[in-house]
Formats: sequence, structure tokens, C-alpha cells
Amino acid sequence: MRDGLGRQIDYLRVSVTDRCNFRCQYCMPERGKIWFPREEILSFEEIHTLVRDVFIPLGLTRIRLTGGEPLLRQDLATLVGMLRTEPAIEDLALSTNGVLLEGQAATLAAAGIDRVNISLDTLQGERFRTITRGGNLELVLRGVKAALEAGMHPVKVNCVVVPGLNEEDVIELARLTIGLPVHVRFVELMPVGDRDLFAARGSVKTSEVAAVLQERFELVAVEAPPAGNGPADYMAILGAMGTIGFIHPMSRHFCDACNRFRLTANGHIKACLLTSSELDIKTPLRQGASPAELRQVVQDAVDLKPDWHHMGDGDQALTMSQVGG
Repeated sequence: MRDGLGRQIDYLRVSVTDRCNFRCQYCMPERGKIWFPREEILSFEEIHTLVRDVFIPLGLTRIRLTGGEPLLRQDLATLVGMLRTEPAIEDLALSTNGVLLEGQAATLAAAGIDRVNISLDTLQGERFRTITRGGNLELVLRGVKAALEAGMHPVKVNCVVVPGLNEEDVIELARLTIGLPVHVRFVELMPVGDRDLFAARGSVKTSEVAAVLQERFELVAVEAPPAGNGPADYMAILGAMGTIGFIHPMSRHFCDACNRFRLTANGHIKACLLTSSELDIKTPLRQGASPAELRQVVQDAVDLKPDWHHMGDGDQALTMSQVGG
């Protein structure tokens, strides 16, 4: 499926819940969050139906399960197994904060998850608790190990760099790639989630992170970047098992190559993470609309995909936990 600018849309991020067991500073407010009512959340059967009858026929064959924290959704492996019955799906991935991954990695891999992205913004335990507002770093590190042992590949670690909060941690995180086959990506902070934090702190450019790392390590070009559907630029520490990636939505946006749609946990389609525009596909689905009618909703959503994200001009998007990242 192509939009009006000729961009090929083949990647669908499916949020299975807006709930999370962390309240990361850049993602959610400390208190006062209003969750979607449970009856508004798409069932596994509804997600499978939409993927099978609507998105796959339109060419969206790369799927990522997100949240909130998707591992809070009971029996997530059941949904993975349902989606894996669709031979057209080329890639089935997972995004998680990793705290529950140790106990589920083997089951998820057996059900059909190919690869995983794990959020990890620091390797300092106390700072991790501060950023996540109570998270346990050791559990996440055990989750990373479990994903590797389960055969998920590639295993990517995403760090959002927040000025004055975890800038000094980028070197230690980059060192993870030396002895482990993991791919650490540094992400610029965006005004999604706690907008007051962004207004107060701004964003660290990935070019600045790269400069810090180049002072400490010998970085080399990566001939074969790790598999994925995103916009990261990759380098590697000479001799390392993994790679280092840079994702730069603020300093150098990649909207001209955006290939993704999002299905929110409450059944809305978003053509762009960073705008408030969305279309409800759950209501017609539950009212018995035909696959052709549901596909038309998706095609209508193509018209909502902007030329670029227009961050900073006042458009209010949902928080990252509601949209699915």
C-alpha cells in the first residue's frame, strides 16, 4: 500500500494494552493516568481478524506487538501463535521494557516471535529506578539474557537520551555490544508522553552521542545492519559482537521514508505517531462490517499521513503508552 507521497506502507505496530508496570519519566505522568476501559481493548481474535482480513491484503506484512507493556497482557503467546498461522507475515517482533521477559521469552519464541526490542536507559540501578519510577534493573538484564538464550534475533536495546538525566550512561550502554550480540540504539527524546519534561530538558542530538562514543571507542561502519523495519543508522565498536544505532526523529526526521501504521489498543488506526489524527476501526468491526469496508477505513487513514511529523506546532498526540510507540 502506498500513500500520496509514494511511501510504501508495509509495517504495522499493534498495541495490545495501554497499561504499563513502569511510569518512565519521558513516557507517562507520575500519576493521574486514565486507562482505556477493558471493554474497549481489542481482543486477540479481533486483532487477528484485522491483521488477516484487512492489513495483510493491503500489504502490511511486518508486525510488531507493543504496549504499554505488552507482556502485561495475559497469554500474549496465544496471540503470537494466532498471528503465526498467517504465512504472509514476514516478520513478527515485540517491544517490551523487559521486566517480565525472563519468564516469557522461551514461550514467546516458541510461539513465533522473531526478535525483540527492550527499553533500557541506564545500567545504573538507582538511576534506573528514578527514570522508570520504581523499576528493577536486574530483572530487565535477566530479560535481555533470556531473549538471547531463547534465540530471538536480533535483540535490540533502546535508550532514550534525556539531557541531565542519563547522558553519561551512553558509554556504558555502548560497551554492552562488545561482549554480547545485542544492538544498542540511542534515541532522541520526543515531545510524546511528558511534554513538560521535553519543554524543560530539550533533546540530545544523536550526532552528539556519536561524537562522545567516537572519543572513547574506535567506531567502524556496519556492512549488514541488524534486521528491522525502522530508521536507525548503525555503527559498531571495532571487534564488538553487536552494533550501535542512532535514531534521530528530532534533529533529522525520516518521515519521507516512513513505512508504518499503528493500531492502538482500543482499535484506532494512526498513520503518524506524532499527530492526533486517527480513525476508529473497532466500531465497524464490532458492528459486522465486511473486510472490504474495513480495508476502506485503512485506506482512508492513508490520507491522514502527513508529509512530516510537524512536532512543535501544537498538534497533541496521545501518550506513547496509548499509541504503542
